Amino acid sequence: MNLENSNVTYLENPITTEIIRNALNSAAQEMNQSLFRSAYSPVIYEMKDCSVGLFDAETNALGQSAGLPIFLGNLEVCIEGTLEAFGRENLREGDVFAMNDSYLTGTHLNDITVVSPIFFDGKIAGFTANRAHWLDVGSKDPGMPMDSTEIYQEGFRLGPTKIIDAGVPRHDVIDFIGRNSRFHRAALGDLNAQISACRTGEKRLQAILKRFGPETVTRACQDVFAQSERIARRSIKDIADGVYEAEGTLDSDGYSDEPVLVKVKVVIAGDEMSIDLDGSSAMRKGGTNCGWAQTVSACRVAYKALICPDSPVTGGTFKPLTVKAPPKSIFTAEEPAGVAWYFSHLGLLIDLVVKALAPAIPERAAAAHYGDSMVITFTGTDPRTTAPFLSVEATVGGWGSSQGSDGQDALINNVNGDFKNLPVEVFENKYPLTLLRYGLRPDTGGRGAFRGGLGAFREYLVDTGECYLYLWWERSRTPAWGLLGGEAAVGPQVVINPGGDNERCMLKVNGLKLTRGDVVSCRTGGGGGFGEPFMRDPEKAREDIINGYVTRA
Repeated sequence: MNLENSNVTYLENPITTEIIRNALNSAAQEMNQSLFRSAYSPVIYEMKDCSVGLFDAETNALGQSAGLPIFLGNLEVCIEGTLEAFGRENLREGDVFAMNDSYLTGTHLNDITVVSPIFFDGKIAGFTANRAHWLDVGSKDPGMPMDSTEIYQEGFRLGPTKIIDAGVPRHDVIDFIGRNSRFHRAALGDLNAQISACRTGEKRLQAILKRFGPETVTRACQDVFAQSERIARRSIKDIADGVYEAEGTLDSDGYSDEPVLVKVKVVIAGDEMSIDLDGSSAMRKGGTNCGWAQTVSACRVAYKALICPDSPVTGGTFKPLTVKAPPKSIFTAEEPAGVAWYFSHLGLLIDLVVKALAPAIPERAAAAHYGDSMVITFTGTDPRTTAPFLSVEATVGGWGSSQGSDGQDALINNVNGDFKNLPVEVFENKYPLTLLRYGLRPDTGGRGAFRGGLGAFREYLVDTGECYLYLWWERSRTPAWGLLGGEAAVGPQVVINPGGDNERCMLKVNGLKLTRGDVVSCRTGGGGGFGEPFMRDPEKAREDIINGYVTRA
């Protein structure tokens, strides 16, 4: 614990507080490990498309582990929704709830959230919550449709739903959930993994409460929250008061070619920050909409990237931040808006908050990154087993450079945090496709005193008689921009059968039929450059050529 302010009065012994802080974070990490190790789907156990959190009785964050930051910012909303639906007084020890309603959780229907109360001495002492991406929840197309126009096409929709009642599974409800997925076994296996993660968090929090006592733990947590808030406010106060603005566009919403506008206004007033999204696109016909909870979460990701990024998230971290957005916009979706691709405009939003504040805090800012999850999905029948298969991947790309540092090469996008790419060995073992090539894409980072990170290429060969391709790739019209004289990066590209007579280029497609021997070449964009290119260290430029990051031409 930071004790630099000697005039601060602590409610609990600082050493005890630090032990409890780390115990809570360790509990969250153990929850995550439980989820990874017991999940059925590679998107969870290999790629880590999930997050967990441990919360107090008032839904303040107590502990978290590495995961998708876009999930971690709003799990408490799901707990609050559960309390509103069932009533705090009606919760019992052993209860478990599941939900995926996008207008409550903020994300798409494939993200299933599981919540459980934690009891100690007969009273609610806290909550565990986790969220994981399921392969399929019964949408009109396997996995997720790229061309949905309303939420009813995207799968089954659950409000807060009790799946375990005082320790007794509700088999009728669980059976309904499993039957509505094309991959029943994986769905129920992943659900059990999420329940197991909740049980792990429950046991660990109860052990902490038993060891230290509820009063000591409460005082320690209040100290942690207060400290996090003080540190955040001090960091904001270092930014000059003012109004900072930026805007950008997505290529399309998957329904029409009309760009999707995102406008950001950041206001710094003393030790408080507000993010206003007024002027952004109204709800779109396609799937680039999200619920309010996810908008708040994305703004928190942008905020945390600039305000004390090294300190852990607690119940006090976001106290100085307020978020505003116009009703019935892409950031405040209402029924029946489609939300399958809720994260594309949120990734752009995060980059734009950084861009807006860059003139005021250039030492903390970075140029834009490649910008989106760049999802590629293959579905069909595996000839080795005659069973249906579904492969869904988010693809890595280049990140923007910053003052004193080149951008990161081939890193996952900003909404996905700890998400991993699927290893080649696992991919080829699981699916009837071969990865022909995988590596860095030269010359894609924006030029600057500090070079933008490189995108990647990943080339697939179809080994089955018939399969279908789904693509959601973004930010080609607005590739990663540079800062302070740095240049923009090269954007993404997907080519079907490159160099062949039937070569085709596309970034979005829903269910394109492929046959044995077809090749899909995916090429992600790079990150933006920082600073004037002529200021680049000649030795670094030479090393870039030697390492193959930049071609001599």
